Amino acid sequence: MTPLLDVQDMHVTFETEDGLVRAVDGVSFSVEAGKTLGIVGESGSGKSVTSLTVMGLTRGPSTKISGTAMFEGEDLIGASDVHLREVRGNEVAMIFQDPLSSLHPFYKVGTQLVEAIQTHQHVSRGAAWDRSGQLLELVGIPEARKRLDHYPHEFSGGMRQRAMIAMALSNDPKVLIADEPTTALDVTVQAQILELIAKLQAELGMGVVIITHDLGVVAEVADEIAVMYAGRIVERGKTDTLFDSPAHPYTWGLLESIPKLTGPREEELIPIPGRPPSLIHRPSGCAFHPRCPYVREEHKKIDPHLEPVPEDGGHSVACLLAPNTRRELWAKLSAGEEPEQARAEVPLQ
Repeated sequence: MTPLLDVQDMHVTFETEDGLVRAVDGVSFSVEAGKTLGIVGESGSGKSVTSLTVMGLTRGPSTKISGTAMFEGEDLIGASDVHLREVRGNEVAMIFQDPLSSLHPFYKVGTQLVEAIQTHQHVSRGAAWDRSGQLLELVGIPEARKRLDHYPHEFSGGMRQRAMIAMALSNDPKVLIADEPTTALDVTVQAQILELIAKLQAELGMGVVIITHDLGVVAEVADEIAVMYAGRIVERGKTDTLFDSPAHPYTWGLLESIPKLTGPREEELIPIPGRPPSLIHRPSGCAFHPRCPYVREEHKKIDPHLEPVPEDGGHSVACLLAPNTRRELWAKLSAGEEPEQARAEVPLQ
């Protein structure tokens, strides 16, 4: 099946007073109709910049962008600003990270929804207002018609997020990018938002990209997951494969940091040591080596690239550890052993 959105070898750099920021460094992914891609990683890994670049929102005099983002045969990266305005919010829509700052505080929610509709559709204000009410009903906001006359600060966090989803869906997009759609929401509201996105996707047949720092968020909704670190995708595969047999130490760290219901209540989470690297002064060799418990001296010199994982179709990883070593280490970790103990028991061949 031809993907709705196909991003290949995207590079995004920003010139700053401190140096050149390599925010996105050779990212490739695709999204098919009716499918969901989860892009996961810590803050600063390049997730949001990737999605904003697809939408044409990172363009500027200090920005350099290369690669392609093909949507229905057209390259969005090379498209004119005029054409991007026609596509953005119409055929490719985005739910932004913070609904409170994304909604204008001076205008009523209904007014902002009407503007989003009339920007791309030649309809009367009355018809757009009626459509706005339908959208708020669609995303589950109670007394939707009355809520059109309310300001964003009169909505709860979950309701603002639903209003942002309604705005993104106002023109029936073919691709929906959701950037941290559940950040700062209660767990129950998070589940409702994810269920809503999945329900709307099933009804409209959209391709969906969900960007998050939490693997647990995409566990049930994503068909495929791409793990980003230091501006690159370091592991990519089907969701079941990534949870059952992850192949990158960074992915192991993300999985180990998810609370488990099966372990003892007093069991502590295992954090990933250190901090994400500077995108100006990227570490030599494998970018994850300063934080990796299984680093070897050659890992500090050799830069790994995505390669297929043996016997795992569609699964790829950028790691210099041997495949059998990775399998043995993950078996130890998933059995509850500490990284140091696993390292001592498995030779790093």
